[in-house]
Amino acid sequence: MDGNFETFDLGKIKMYVSQDHRFGTDAFLLARYAAIRKDNVVCDLCTGCGIIPLILCKNVMPKKIYAVDIQNEAVALLEKTVKENSLGETVFPVLCDLRELSQDKIPFEIADIVTVNPPYMTDGSGAERLSKAQAIARHELMCNINDVCKAAARLLKYGGLLKMCHRPERLADVICAMRESGIEPKTVTFVQNTAKDKPWLFLVSGKRGAASGMIIEKPMVLRNDDLSFTEEYTKLYE
Repeated sequence: MDGNFETFDLGKIKMYVSQDHRFGTDAFLLARYAAIRKDNVVCDLCTGCGIIPLILCKNVMPKKIYAVDIQNEAVALLEKTVKENSLGETVFPVLCDLRELSQDKIPFEIADIVTVNPPYMTDGSGAERLSKAQAIARHELMCNINDVCKAAARLLKYGGLLKMCHRPERLADVICAMRESGIEPKTVTFVQNTAKDKPWLFLVSGKRGAASGMIIEKPMVLRNDDLSFTEEYTKLYE
């Protein structure tokens, strides 16, 4: 990793980011939605700079978190964060193509919960305007939604949960991919900027080996009518 990185204070955790490996509100939404407990083993796919594992450490400190990414710089940033915050007994960065997961990287069927904030865009939809690293993170160049769900199914215990965020226009793709991998979608929550706006994100929870039956939860609204932040939004950053 070169010296082109910055620091970000995540509570008491000092984390490292770069121009290519940053994060947004969707990471905080997914981390809260995941509802992790202290006794959970978690796998975070497409982890980037590790924002979701680090939020989980700040808020909960689960038993163990495997954090998987294919990009060297992203994993190096997380390794630096883990070392400088003495998180080496909890967070395990894994440099790996999730399409080629093997048990020497992460034991299969170990995870209570798999979290993933995957690339949202299909291949060929504007990636040429981004750096190579940004394109890989945002577009399905190195993995697609089917690859993500297949990897999650290998990692989850029977009855374990996949927690994912994605764009509304990809909802059908996500549900189909989950079912094809043996993960049954159980709840969906749409996220809106205001109550009048269309959703810009959804959060979905699926259970490995479950029977069919899905609940659409009450939408999460981030801003009031006067555009002030809602209580739900402000809780994300506590």
